[in-house]
Amino acid sequence: MLLNLNDQYCFQDGNSSSRTDSLPTSIYITVYVFFSLISVVTVFLNLLVIISISHLKQLHTPTNLLILSLAVSDLLVGLIVIPAMTVAILEPCWVLGEYYCGLLLYATFLLSSSSLGNLVLISIDRYVAVCNPLLYHLKITASKTLRCIYI
Repeated sequence: MLLNLNDQYCFQDGNSSSRTDSLPTSIYITVYVFFSLISVVTVFLNLLVIISISHLKQLHTPTNLLILSLAVSDLLVGLIVIPAMTVAILEPCWVLGEYYCGLLLYATFLLSSSSLGNLVLISIDRYVAVCNPLLYHLKITASKTLRCIYI
């Protein structure tokens, strides 16, 4: 294996260091701007949903509580998962250590699962509302919905 003096390594003092392959600057900046915009739009729009449902008392229905829970989990995805995973994917070297790497994987799994769980609860809620419209208010209550969200 020939060594090139222009090669960049993640850790310069170790021979076992992996070689960094950098993207062209224009692509690098474009991807960062694109994912930053996705993150900002995700946070802003979910904040609108959270504020509107929390502020207006007439929107405190079981279905809207599920939508509020989905908005909170998606807000956290926009704040934590999208920026962190963008950096993890685009940067050639992981410099934040093993602890933060594990924490990032755990947060990504937890928040993604929370978002998917909320979608399942919304699907169940809508199924009951369509199939049993007369019994919906007896089967689906705000307290039962909150218990499901907490679980």
